[in-house]
Amino acid sequence: MSPRQAARQGQRSAAREEAAAVVRWGISQGLPRAAVRFAALRGDEVAKLLLDPARPDARALYDGLRRRGPVALPGAFGAVLGHAAANAVLRSDSFGVGNSELPTAVRRLYARATRGRVPGPTEPPSMLVTDPPLHTRYRKSVSKAFTPRHVAVLEERMTATAARLLDELGTASRFDLVDRYASRLPVAVIGDLLGVPPEERQRLLRWGDSAALLIDPGLTWRQYREADRALAAFADWFLGHLRRLRRDPGDDLLSRLTVLEGDDALDERELLSVGMLVLGAGFETTVSLISNAVALLDRHPEQLSKVQGDPGLWAGTVDEVLRLDSPVQFTMRVAYEDSVIEGVEIGEGQFLVMMLAAANRDPAVFDDPHTFDVTRPNAADHIAFSSGIHYCLGAGLARLEGRVALRMLYERFPGLRVSGPSRRRRTRALRGFARLPVTVPKSPARQFVTEAE
Repeated sequence: MSPRQAARQGQRSAAREEAAAVVRWGISQGLPRAAVRFAALRGDEVAKLLLDPARPDARALYDGLRRRGPVALPGAFGAVLGHAAANAVLRSDSFGVGNSELPTAVRRLYARATRGRVPGPTEPPSMLVTDPPLHTRYRKSVSKAFTPRHVAVLEERMTATAARLLDELGTASRFDLVDRYASRLPVAVIGDLLGVPPEERQRLLRWGDSAALLIDPGLTWRQYREADRALAAFADWFLGHLRRLRRDPGDDLLSRLTVLEGDDALDERELLSVGMLVLGAGFETTVSLISNAVALLDRHPEQLSKVQGDPGLWAGTVDEVLRLDSPVQFTMRVAYEDSVIEGVEIGEGQFLVMMLAAANRDPAVFDDPHTFDVTRPNAADHIAFSSGIHYCLGAGLARLEGRVALRMLYERFPGLRVSGPSRRRRTRALRGFARLPVTVPKSPARQFVTEAE
């Protein structure tokens, strides 16, 4: 083949991929986005929340919908806002992730556009979007990585990493908490889970930031293309990484999954899905937990004073942050059959938006639910990690990361304050900060050293 022929073939291949990407985006993101925007323009409150659950009037919209009951069916989209109702739906076999509910012709078109492409964190075989029995099989395999023994090993590494990151900040009086601390600690933990050498973990930061977009519904074409390309780059690297681990396995999650045999064995596509889920979901939610916590503690100095005076409150503080400013704002379910939830009839095929953030402020469960209280006795009753068979496998690890990260941060910098301007992330299903500048006041001793230098 001549160079000119090779160039033309490459151009044709690129054009086919671009066309396939447009189809994928249109079916998975574009059409749902258009439907939500149209419903919002017609006044659908649930659609308005889907467009931006963190909007300034979100609390008023939540409370307004809740007055209709724990399950609201005001228009094209149903919403579950009550804590008990959300638990009931998430735990019921009558509801599921509904990944096969598209018309047959659309499913076939989508299958053609995704042929030979790696799956994202919201595409099968990801555990986020599979029902039993596949979900049960995947969960059984992956859960072996989150035993108390393995979490204890990760805690030692986590503590050492947090100490190193804080040491690297040295005598800095101002830094971006997300860039210098809140993102780097979870990446180190994910690196340990996936067996990634320290010198290669900087890549995970870039891929994790982009891959997290794929968890959001209704991406723009530009957002989708950015995330899709990051997914392809991660997949190319990951498959080579898998082969290295097969030759020389370690004691990490991925190494243990690669050597499973029999019915438990996972193929490369399934292993890649696990890796993408750990990266896309585990990275973003923990970064958000840490940064949301610092922002809340800064706005409520009396609460910060309480927890600094009693370090035993850090566990409750983490749960209160998860409750009040949930990193995952909502998830979706579809009714597989006619059902009744909290006295509300729900027809087969009805799509429900599980408003986790609203359920976590249900006044029937949490007294004075809009108040941040680090001593709240039932803060851990939140459903920020979902519920039922899709309850987050890494919930215990995320809580541990939050406790370690916050305790060590405020022990090292007790006077740390947010100094703005901050910036929230682009995502809607996930809520956290992309930028959170903080200032560390100089202590007299530090100031003396600085002036002497």
